[in-house]
Amino acid sequence: MSTPEERPEPVEVPLIQIGAPAGEAGCGDDCGCADEVYECGLDPALAELLAEAGLDPVQVEDIAHLAIEEDLDGGVDITTVATVPEDAVATGDFTAREDGVVAGLRVAEAVLSIVCTDAFEVERHVEDGDRVEAGQKLLSVTARTRDLLTGERSALNLLCRLSGIATATRAWADVLEGTNARVRDTRKTTPGLRALEKYAVRCGGGVNHRMSLSDAALVKDNHVVAAGGVAQAFKAVRETLAELGTPDLPVEVEVDTLHQVREVLDAGADLILLDNFTPVETEEAVALVRNRAVLESSGRLSLANARAYAETGVDYLAVGALTHSSAILDIGLDLREAGV
Repeated sequence: MSTPEERPEPVEVPLIQIGAPAGEAGCGDDCGCADEVYECGLDPALAELLAEAGLDPVQVEDIAHLAIEEDLDGGVDITTVATVPEDAVATGDFTAREDGVVAGLRVAEAVLSIVCTDAFEVERHVEDGDRVEAGQKLLSVTARTRDLLTGERSALNLLCRLSGIATATRAWADVLEGTNARVRDTRKTTPGLRALEKYAVRCGGGVNHRMSLSDAALVKDNHVVAAGGVAQAFKAVRETLAELGTPDLPVEVEVDTLHQVREVLDAGADLILLDNFTPVETEEAVALVRNRAVLESSGRLSLANARAYAETGVDYLAVGALTHSSAILDIGLDLREAGV
């Protein structure tokens, strides 16, 4: 298990609220939490933990509602209602089935809070960002048995997905350890889950790239074609940012050749994305730039060659696979036998 010092530091991430507008979200006007910091129906302490992690509690609540509503589809959990007495109470343990890095425990709690009709108790055995082993308990929940079983799959879908991303990211971070390079994600995320998936990357020791199209600019090949050249595209973006009153917004430019590196460097670019460069070409680009811009490698990257790229001196390795191709971490919910 990771120590508290090894867990990801809280970061300042813009909170992106989705769903109902203020005053209509969460538990509504009659709820006492309307006077709290967060206009949501989650327990205030849980909302605070989510916010400290850089997640919007209202957005997490919306996602939790969506997951449960999709699973119930306007009906009831037929199997559970038929087999479990209404007043039965049980304790369930969320348990890792394989080694990995966990992420999304508080998100799973949020999902369960949506279905739990009565107060429920949680016992937290680990924290997001911890390395866990197969058979290790992550979270124990005591609640109405029907509620636990109804919310089980929705909670696990998110927890397994986010933990899989964190586990994959940690593998890259471990390979890069000892170099100055960091693994960084992309916008290749699941629609509606970007904030959660990028949070999972942070839990695994990675770094987030831009959260949206509006918080940073990235000039790619199609922009270059449309603008008539890489330097022209960079200049156009800078002029537009000045007109918008955001001249300091980050601008990254994707290049395919060393010639383009020189072009955008002369134009004043401070972030350059080296697309499909070999390690040798990347080393040449690093020597050419000489710390005058931040360099990021993209394409051709794998765990097998990540170290070779990192040792060229690049600052970031952009890995879209962290969020679009990571396998889940196998986690299950096991109800305890009576008397256990």
